[in-house]
Amino acid sequence: MSTSRIENFPVSFFSMIMGMAGLAIAWEKAHQILEINPLLSHALLLATGAVFVVLIFIYSIKILRYRQSVSAELHNPIKLNFFPAVSISLLLISIALLPIAPRMAEVLWGTGVGLHFLLTLYVMRVWIHHEHFEIHHINPAWFIPVVGNVLVPIAGTHLGYYEISWFFFSIGIVFWIVLFTIIFYRVLFHPPMPAKLLPTLFILIAPPAVGFLSYIALTGEQDAFGRVLYYAALFLTILLVTQAGFFARLKFSLSWWAYSFPLAAMTIATLKMFELTGKQGFYYMGWGFLGLISLVVLFLLLKTFSAIGRHNICTPEA
Repeated sequence: MSTSRIENFPVSFFSMIMGMAGLAIAWEKAHQILEINPLLSHALLLATGAVFVVLIFIYSIKILRYRQSVSAELHNPIKLNFFPAVSISLLLISIALLPIAPRMAEVLWGTGVGLHFLLTLYVMRVWIHHEHFEIHHINPAWFIPVVGNVLVPIAGTHLGYYEISWFFFSIGIVFWIVLFTIIFYRVLFHPPMPAKLLPTLFILIAPPAVGFLSYIALTGEQDAFGRVLYYAALFLTILLVTQAGFFARLKFSLSWWAYSFPLAAMTIATLKMFELTGKQGFYYMGWGFLGLISLVVLFLLLKTFSAIGRHNICTPEA
């Protein structure tokens, strides 16, 4: 990769890891619940880890050589929110590793938790003391820094860190409600978001879907609140998937990876609902979502590598 392309290498590339890791976890959950051979989930995890290492290596070069470009991303009201995608990637990889390498998973989980906490504090500090943010700057990508905390209990409870898990779950759930309200206000009463950011609407699915999984991990049972979280996520999924024709007409950009992780989270949540209730409807929905997210990630990988080959990514913004 040329030096100019490294300088323009966006931190949002790490949303690719979130989607790939989510798919690996979805297939691992299918192995546990639907008794599918685990080979595919292991292969997906290996591929995800390899891509993560490559992205970390490239972005590290950018940090060392082009600090001004990194600083510009850190002060951009939209790009800023993608930095926690790095720590979320570590958390997701730790979740995927937990059944096969628990000690390594714990190391990655601890690293991800510490890094994500620091990034949450940094981003919220910027939000509080900003001088240039306006309502049109907000979009569902703002969920990533704060609501990403909801991921912590999924592996944390299995590793024995219950109070830490409740701490992060509380942060994520409370600020999900706050940000969800602001984003809906922005969508309803202000001009539409730029086309490039419209795929981030799928991120609306992730907080209740992941929140459901974390809540079950923390309480060990399904109750009314768990059902509220799951069905809220299901409604948002139906609302957005039924508009697939609209989203398909958008020009491809890295923001399309926003389709992937939320759909993966919905897939995992649906498989968990089948495990908890035994209802056949969730069984068929789980298979349907699993097929959908697999096709989506494959499509996004092909589009991304094609865009890289045609130099449509990692170029100066217009």
